[in-house]
Amino acid sequence: PRQPAKTLWYDRPRYVYLEFCVEDSSDVKVVIEDQRLVFSCKNADGVEFYNEIDLYARVNSKDSREKRSDRSITCFMRKWKEKVAWPRITKENIKPAWLSVDFDNWRDWEGDEEVERAMVEQYAEV
Repeated sequence: PRQPAKTLWYDRPRYVYLEFCVEDSSDVKVVIEDQRLVFSCKNADGVEFYNEIDLYARVNSKDSREKRSDRSITCFMRKWKEKVAWPRITKENIKPAWLSVDFDNWRDWEGDEEVERAMVEQYAEV
């Protein structure tokens, strides 16, 4: 039986970020398409997680990537239209129970581009 992973998301001027909260993940698969993201993995107990998200807007799948850590898998997707705010991550105006805004990382965009560039470079180094 598969279940959706708890997912946090936040919006930035150039990228939109998704964090799938799965500890000790294995068999991680992330497929980023222009309008859709598919995520799957297993945790240490062998539970299978699967999330499929039809994205609010188009992303540049070639300039998008993911980073796995012990506690989660973070995806950052380059927006097709930069500096356009996404009011939600999903195409449909519904909020699945497993999806939440990451208020710890959500902030006003004013002067945020340098912070965002540093974050992306940090992910790219791994």
